[in-house]
Order: sequence, then structure tokens, then C-alpha cells
Amino acid sequence: MKLSSPTMLTFWISVVVGVLGVLGTFGIVPALAAFASWLLIVAWVLLLLGILVKGM
Repeated sequence: MKLSSPTMLTFWISVVVGVLGVLGTFGIVPALAAFASWLLIVAWVLLLLGILVKGM
């Protein structure tokens, strides 16, 4: 299995989604509180796909 580094766009989108998930978890953005765990999962999966799929 060959791994590659994610593109900068994929990395930063993953970071933004992850930060939104953390902000929702701690209640800083109450509107995101219901989706916080899903946002964190999406951020991790997106980063994982960026590593596994070349050019993503």
C-alpha cells in the first residue's frame, strides 16, 4: 500500500471541518452541537481519504 500526502486543499478543508466539530463539542457554536461528532468523523475520513487516494 502506497500512501501519499494529502493536497493542501484537502488538508485545510479537513482542519476547518474538525475545528467546527470541536467548537460544537464545547458548545462555543451551539448550532453545531448536534452535529459535532459527525463533523469530527467527516474531518478524519476526509484526511484519511486524502492520504489513501493519490491526488486528492
